[in-house]
Amino acid sequence: MSAHKSQYIERYNTAERLNHWVTAITFILLILSGFSLFHPALFWLTNLFGGGPWTRILHPFIGVVMFGSFASLALRFWHHNILSKNDIQWLKQIPDVIQNFEDRLPEVDRYNAGQKLLFWTMIATIPTLFITGIIIWQPWFTPWFPRNVDRFAVLLHALCAFIMSTGIIVHVYAAIWVKGTMRAMVRGTVERAWVKKHHPGWYKRLEQGRDH
Repeated sequence: MSAHKSQYIERYNTAERLNHWVTAITFILLILSGFSLFHPALFWLTNLFGGGPWTRILHPFIGVVMFGSFASLALRFWHHNILSKNDIQWLKQIPDVIQNFEDRLPEVDRYNAGQKLLFWTMIATIPTLFITGIIIWQPWFTPWFPRNVDRFAVLLHALCAFIMSTGIIVHVYAAIWVKGTMRAMVRGTVERAWVKKHHPGWYKRLEQGRDH
């Protein structure tokens, strides 16, 4: 059966879903290991990684994997995340978004403005986390940098981690809140009715064969 006549529409192929889950899983591991090293009250989380020394060893290597995985994800989807006039208007109507008055909202394309803002937040924070992570990677790289740069890097690293964590919590909540969204990242497809309702702009482009 052809895609345009099917009940389901492919939103993500296998490679894209794998890319997403590698990024997501490594992010969770980084948050857990990072929190365990951030404050003594959370040090017990190091047990998940084999203890304090192993947590300290593994954390930066996991970070390198996440950075590489996210870079691949960003290259795949950046062109779908450019803000438009409709997105600006969508943001101005956040009360309607929260109350589920989708009929009042401007036409949404493949991603809504909230998803796009999260994407660009990740574009800003993940490379910063990577760079600051290199600076504070003892004992390998820290000695290469001027004195006290590592202290500033620690603060910036923690700030970006907090921003990222907050954004991802909202992202997960929204994915659960909007019924049918999780199917896209589990099976790769979404119902045709779901696309019409939540992403009518993308649906029109799909019908016209213009989705790139």
